[in-house]
Amino acid sequence: MRQARNCWPVLVRKAQDTVNEVQTEIAQAMARVEQLQASHQRLCNLYDEYRLQETQSNATVMGMQASMNHRQFMAQLLTLQQRVVVDLGKAQATLTQTRKKRVQAEIELHKMQSLADQDAKAVAKDVQRHEQRQMDELGVRQFNLGLQH
Repeated sequence: MRQARNCWPVLVRKAQDTVNEVQTEIAQAMARVEQLQASHQRLCNLYDEYRLQETQSNATVMGMQASMNHRQFMAQLLTLQQRVVVDLGKAQATLTQTRKKRVQAEIELHKMQSLADQDAKAVAKDVQRHEQRQMDELGVRQFNLGLQH
């Protein structure tokens, strides 16, 4: 009589662990994207604030050095914004790749679960056939015993 294979539960567990790991990676990637989006928004707000100060300060006439420092700081803010945009693009690409990786891991998990289920059904069918054979043999023996008396 056939027994269930021990490998299937192990393979299912391993596939589930992979899905869980990838899910954790997705959470981390999403947090990184959100962090970069927040940084970008802060930099944009800061730049807008300084630009507004510059337009208002022209009316009151800033000193030459203060004006140059102000413009230099705004240029640095723009450079930081661009750097954050590049990092954000990379983080979003990583998130997309990780989501694809999760889909593949889930497909593998479903495949392993399906194979484990098939094996369990085959074992159950084999057990049922074995029990039916035993019942048939018992019935034949009882019938033969009845004929002998």
